[in-house]
Amino acid sequence: MAAAQGRLSDGAGGMDEAKGTEEEARHKGSHNASNASGGGNGSTVPPAFAAAVEALRAVRLRPQIEVEATPAPKRLAPHAYALEAAVVDGDEDLADGRLVLLHDPAGHDAWHGTFRLVTLVRAELEPEMAADPLLPDVCWSWLTGALQARGLAYGEPSGTVTRASSHYFGGLSARPSASQIEIRASWTPREGLGGVPDTAAHLSSWCDLLAQVAGLPPAAPGDASVVTLPQRRDPQSR
Repeated sequence: MAAAQGRLSDGAGGMDEAKGTEEEARHKGSHNASNASGGGNGSTVPPAFAAAVEALRAVRLRPQIEVEATPAPKRLAPHAYALEAAVVDGDEDLADGRLVLLHDPAGHDAWHGTFRLVTLVRAELEPEMAADPLLPDVCWSWLTGALQARGLAYGEPSGTVTRASSHYFGGLSARPSASQIEIRASWTPREGLGGVPDTAAHLSSWCDLLAQVAGLPPAAPGDASVVTLPQRRDPQSR
């Protein structure tokens, strides 16, 4: 799976974590909730966070979307759990992204809650779409629309939509120009019973966004072709 690269921010407090600094976390080798804490101090995982992570692991997804756990950022919050995903068509990744669940039991002023979801989504664009001046607004509406379509309550949304183009010269001049869209966003999921947000529904909404960015048609309600999110998988390369 092609993992989304780059820096993640909680979008509210200005805190960043480079993916390259997570190599130490890879040596821990476990993707379960007990090792999802970003603090790395062996502290007890809060029940609300453990329940939220377990709900993420139980989500059923459409078969074109491959998801796996990945080492979480260690300095964004006391507890964190991360997933990376790719929308796959044969051997081609149409879009990929990363979703991080953050939890601070003491609460965070900028979040207005104890949980925060942070995402990075990216995809290649057709030239005609890349030239659309309304593209950034449309992409942001895809995110908020995906959350609203599932009736999810959330607060403090923030983020950026970046459109980039690559043009090749010299020995690379035979390559066609390429354009990419990148959505970085975060929001606070509203907490429910026991202080646990509906992380399963938020993950499903995020996958709806991935599918839309990749150009897939909406999945039919109750589609029997969905597959279970793997409990644990080794990273894959394409």
